[in-house]
Amino acid sequence: MGGASGGGVMRCLTQFIQSTRKLAGLLGVISLAGLTVQPIHGDDFPEKLELTFGFIRLTDCAPLIIAKEMGFFEDEFLSVNLESQANWRVLLDRVVTGELDGAHMLAGQPIAASVGVGHDAHVVTAFSMDLNGNAITVSNDVWAQMKEHNPELQAEKPERPIGAEMLRPVVDSFNSRGRDFRMGVVFPVSTHNYELRYWLAAGGIHPGLYRGPNDTGTRDGDVTLTVTPPPQMPSTMAQGTIHGYCVGEPWNQAAVAQRIGVPVTTNYDIWKNNPEKVFGVTAEWAERYPNTHVAVVKALIRAGQWLDESIENRQEAARILSRPEYIGADYEVIAASMTGTFEFEPGDVRDMPDFNVFFRYHATYPFYSDAVWFLTQMRRWGQLTEGREDDWYHDQAKRIYMPEVWQEAARRLVAEGHLSADDVPDTDGFKDPDDGFIDGVIYDGREPNAYLRQFSIGYSD
Repeated sequence: MGGASGGGVMRCLTQFIQSTRKLAGLLGVISLAGLTVQPIHGDDFPEKLELTFGFIRLTDCAPLIIAKEMGFFEDEFLSVNLESQANWRVLLDRVVTGELDGAHMLAGQPIAASVGVGHDAHVVTAFSMDLNGNAITVSNDVWAQMKEHNPELQAEKPERPIGAEMLRPVVDSFNSRGRDFRMGVVFPVSTHNYELRYWLAAGGIHPGLYRGPNDTGTRDGDVTLTVTPPPQMPSTMAQGTIHGYCVGEPWNQAAVAQRIGVPVTTNYDIWKNNPEKVFGVTAEWAERYPNTHVAVVKALIRAGQWLDESIENRQEAARILSRPEYIGADYEVIAASMTGTFEFEPGDVRDMPDFNVFFRYHATYPFYSDAVWFLTQMRRWGQLTEGREDDWYHDQAKRIYMPEVWQEAARRLVAEGHLSADDVPDTDGFKDPDDGFIDGVIYDGREPNAYLRQFSIGYSD
């Protein structure tokens, strides 16, 4: 079907579907040529049916891919085109300019952009795409040095998690010789940046401070953290440009498969069941297309549910994600973490059923307390240059996170029989105090300043 004529057909089909769904709203469920049309009453039908979403080649883009491939977008009468993006900055820029309707985003991106860290645009989210999914990997040479300084690491299967204190002698050795110890992160406001900094600081290694929202974040640091696009992490480390990195899958398992590096810990061990990616749109887009937004979130919730339903679904997802238009990595590499296991070294395979979570533990819900945590990290490391009252953190979270959209999507899914009432959390948006961090520090999103004051490294107000 040619581009121009194809677009005309789609527009005609869109108009037909909208008219049919309006009619169904008046007459009840109807069937056309074997197609059951669910009614959308009043003006609930999506305002925009042809959409383009961006993603980065990581396994946690899976809800977008699965919503398309399993027909969940189509069930909402949405025609969705998915486009791989070069890096996180390009992806965010294209959402802000309107070239993309929305995107698979770093959890910190809507928050940072909306408070002026690295960008200045009001970006919102109503959907959390996943929990966990990252790891910290070091080169073979660094791992060998860690084992030399820490004999307990020489066991065939060393005890995990491995804290950054075991990396400390290696970093000290680099510094004593006037060499920079460099580690890669995917973006200044990424979960990976904050998780790596958290892990390093918990082990007594200073990761460096920012002098403001656009600084490189190296002041006072024992190590140098640099931005590297996720697919380039393994090759950049193999070349010796960086000595380790924090990234999502499949790029840690790729290092193991290529025999160039060893993951030392996963982010599940740094912060159990942490939010990782979100689906982001501009506030203007959300206001202009509220029904479309709800329809998209409905499809994404169903995708997350499908992903967590069975190991067979995960295997099928890994096959889909391995296709060149999506992640384009080997099925075995993607499946290594997507199917409930994680390989730290060749032969050292551990069961990790919660390494990737897409639906369980209310993973898709946009909790205000998650947004507050990212804001505390921006303050702790200096991207936010001033301390703020607790209410400021709460107000920003409520300006950026849109649980009301999620709740409306879930309400409709419950009515349609796709969700049970138990799948909808009973919450004011704040989780209970969380003790799932590697250093045992308790996080309470209701008291962000009290949380910050517990740390000896970084700003504490």
